[in-house]
Amino acid sequence: MSTAIQSFLRTILGATGVLFSLFLHAAPQPVDAPLLPLSEVKAGMKGEVWTVFRGTQPEPFAVEVTGVVDNAIGPGKAMIICELSDPRVQSMGAVAGMSGSPLYIDGRLAGALSYQVQRFETVHYAGFTPAADLAEVQSRIGPPEPVAGAKSTGPAVTSVASGYQALQPVFTFTGLSPMVANLFADRFAALGLGATALGGHSDGAATVQSGGPLIPGSAISVALATGDITLAGTGTVSRVEGRRITAFGHPMLALGDVELPMCAAEIVTILPSNMQSIKVANTGAVIGTIAQDRLSAVAGTLGPGPAMIPIEVVVSPLGSAPRTLHFSVVRQSQLTPSIVASGVTQAIMSANDAGLSEGFRLSSDVAFPAGQTLKGTTLYAGPQAFAQGLGDFVQKLAANLQNPYEKTFPDKVKFTVEALGQNPSVVLDLFQLSRTTARSGDTVQATVAWRDWQGETHRETTDIAIDPDWAGKNLDVVLVPGRVLDELSGRPHNIPAAQLRSFDAYLAALSDDRASDGLYLAVVEKTPVFTDQTSPTRELPGTFERIARGADEARYQKRDTFVPLWERHLLPGRLLTAQATRSIQVVE
Repeated sequence: MSTAIQSFLRTILGATGVLFSLFLHAAPQPVDAPLLPLSEVKAGMKGEVWTVFRGTQPEPFAVEVTGVVDNAIGPGKAMIICELSDPRVQSMGAVAGMSGSPLYIDGRLAGALSYQVQRFETVHYAGFTPAADLAEVQSRIGPPEPVAGAKSTGPAVTSVASGYQALQPVFTFTGLSPMVANLFADRFAALGLGATALGGHSDGAATVQSGGPLIPGSAISVALATGDITLAGTGTVSRVEGRRITAFGHPMLALGDVELPMCAAEIVTILPSNMQSIKVANTGAVIGTIAQDRLSAVAGTLGPGPAMIPIEVVVSPLGSAPRTLHFSVVRQSQLTPSIVASGVTQAIMSANDAGLSEGFRLSSDVAFPAGQTLKGTTLYAGPQAFAQGLGDFVQKLAANLQNPYEKTFPDKVKFTVEALGQNPSVVLDLFQLSRTTARSGDTVQATVAWRDWQGETHRETTDIAIDPDWAGKNLDVVLVPGRVLDELSGRPHNIPAAQLRSFDAYLAALSDDRASDGLYLAVVEKTPVFTDQTSPTRELPGTFERIARGADEARYQKRDTFVPLWERHLLPGRLLTAQATRSIQVVE
């Protein structure tokens, strides 16, 4: 077809770009296309890129090679620059979600669309990852080992100022209200997840089924969570070799060896934008496992999905039946805590349940493969109080789920949210001792007075029997939350991994926290303490101490701390943050 005729058809059919493209590209998509060496890619070559504009069927659009930029995104990593000559794509530029769309030149696979070139150029261009780099990632697919300590470094791309920016997969978070999504936006952005609520999830959303006919150009999603809460990044398949799939043309999160669900996907529409056009996608059923998340692509295998952590959140409101959220999250130490926390937050903050606004009890039960469990309970004065303490919740959840000692993840995590029916917050009015000097065998009375959320006053008196071993000492009597007494007694809020030597010791240390509700009344003495894996020992002979610290200074430590000589848990089921100290002298 002559250039003049093509130009005429562009004018006539420009408003219906799909028909125009199908007319120009009547030839079917290449099947099992051989790779085009980068050395043979020349300026002026005409090519076609296959991607899904709507639904699940790939369609072609035309491009023209402008040239090859050597070492564009790293040593030995070139980029093919193409002008998006097709009128449908020229008007909106490279689209987030087209990541991985295969580029064919003369029936051979030249590369995959992967990078945006500038943002506000008057003529739109795009960067393509060369086919050889795609093949390099696909060749790494093997049985992946779970990497508990793998860290997300975010997408491995050059800065925007350089002119190249990876086309981000369209991360969609479904099952979350806009309010909850906004609460987690900064946390997910720090992990490299620019999630949007523009998308959906349904196991029946896509026609591609497990083991079905995925072809280059098909839409595909890589999920981080599936079920009632779904988080997935949608891009495009670049290459299919048997059951091995390569996609995206750039990293998703640059995690390296991974085990992530590969999901079917369908495209609802494309939203054009001068800033960044995006595909709106539905995530479908799990159809395989992504095993590699590398600089040049993600790659995996069709078939069963990976092992994941099932999460259950049961909410028991007042006056109505319990409701339950079920979802599963990937086993990745950096991502899992925030994703799980978002699901728990959704269950708490985005419902019309009665009673939660007046306070609730949040209990967790983490079950590990060897039968170990980790349980915890925390009171909150309502959803807003939970939101204000979200950072502490995520931090503690990370400590519970991350494991610096063994390559193991929880078998299951269950959360229970129980409405209290009344606000548990109280205000401390008074803390006093009946005397400041006492003898062995005496009884000192500690009086605590407080007001509940309705202003009603309460008073409680506790007897402290003076132990003969306290004779001759100046002691403190403290009234503090359990977390504060943990810290006063030398137990850090975050336990360094170097201080412990086994997974069992780690779980035991996490289980040893004092209750988070009420206050602790304690008689404490400041003294040097020698710790072994956070277990304190007083008055250890100096010889033993020197030998132990010489062997492992991280595990064995000596420091001044407050040792509780006696303690009592007061005001259980109530919340207050008061801290008070009184002194008492025990005479001979």
